[in-house]
Amino acid sequence: MPTNRITFSSLAARRRSVLSRAVHRAWAWVQETGAVTAEHPGRLRFGRIGPGTRLAFPQGTVFGERWIELGDHCVIGEQVTLTAGLMPDLDLGPETVLTLGNGVVLGRGSHVIADTTVTIGSDTYCGPYVYITSTNHSYDDPHEPVGRQWPRMEPVVIGPGCWIGTGAVILPGARLGRNVVVAAGSVVRGEVPDHAVVAGAPARVVRSWDPEKGWQPPLRTPAPVPIPEGVTPEQLRLLAEMEPDTPEAGRPDR
Repeated sequence: MPTNRITFSSLAARRRSVLSRAVHRAWAWVQETGAVTAEHPGRLRFGRIGPGTRLAFPQGTVFGERWIELGDHCVIGEQVTLTAGLMPDLDLGPETVLTLGNGVVLGRGSHVIADTTVTIGSDTYCGPYVYITSTNHSYDDPHEPVGRQWPRMEPVVIGPGCWIGTGAVILPGARLGRNVVVAAGSVVRGEVPDHAVVAGAPARVVRSWDPEKGWQPPLRTPAPVPIPEGVTPEQLRLLAEMEPDTPEAGRPDR
């Protein structure tokens, strides 16, 4: 290969490396600047946004903020949709419609659609692409397009300390108890008791906690590893947000 061609190739590689670093630095600045916090809410005016809560940039669709309350130290990933009301610019009255407790984690690409009340308890972790909705389409009239029929709405309540796996769907009227585990890809409706593991579509209880016998059926996994000293709750929440796929479909005890 001629010397001038080698020199040109080397210069092009160096130029590409410099541009790549510049693009990554610029994008990191955009992400930091575009994040929404209580101190820097941007255009979003939530009913409440607690200290330490952060909505990563870019945000998904957000409207009805006046009727949305976000607790303290929540972690809300990129492209997460948070909506109150059927559409923007509606007057939803004096009461909060969508409530996130303290320490809630919503993974990347998740949707929380609150056309009537949706409450997510403190320290509930949601994996990526979880869909929580209080609204379902009606199809009663066989002669009218489904999308043009007035939807049905039922409140949703998710208790504290739950773990909702990647791609799970929580349907209108669902009421999850405390420390419920929802396996990835499950579709949940109706009542779920405290300390239960549910899986499937529709989801059913596949494991539950008995105060005398412990987990029934017994867990197949090793004993839990203690949390290392010095790891803060905020670091645990960030770790939960970054884990892509647990709990796995078909492996609700992981």
